[in-house]
Amino acid sequence: MANAAILLLKPLEGLGGEGDQVTVKAGYARNFLLPQGMAIPVTRSNKKQIESLQKARAVREAKELENAQGLAEKLKNARLTIAVKTGAEGKVFGSVTANDLIARLKDDGIELEKKKIHLRHPAKTLGKHAAQVKLHADLVFDLEFEVVSENPIEAKS
Repeated sequence: MANAAILLLKPLEGLGGEGDQVTVKAGYARNFLLPQGMAIPVTRSNKKQIESLQKARAVREAKELENAQGLAEKLKNARLTIAVKTGAEGKVFGSVTANDLIARLKDDGIELEKKKIHLRHPAKTLGKHAAQVKLHADLVFDLEFEVVSENPIEAKS
């Protein structure tokens, strides 16, 4: 299989950031990356663009980190309580997933993508739980939330 050396003009997940020289399959470069304007072939004249692209990348990454730190402060101050339907003895119907967390955060005015939240396993019990939130490559923390019952649980007499 033939490979092609290309210079990325835009950050691509799994490949690299702008200004990176990467080697990809020739068909992928020819049929997708080059026509979409995401990359250019590596030549002597194109190598001059590397420095300017890397400077732009450094500025973009600094701005993304700053935005992520601001969002992290909002998330640390947020108290998440999610009400779920339960049976008579407190058994949860269904589970709390990342989509439920995103919807609850949206109510508080915090926008977050689903792929940034990682639940080790869906919350299927009442009580406190944690989800890992990856806002930036350098910024990962645990988001605490509590699952409570919508209807009061009646104790058996």
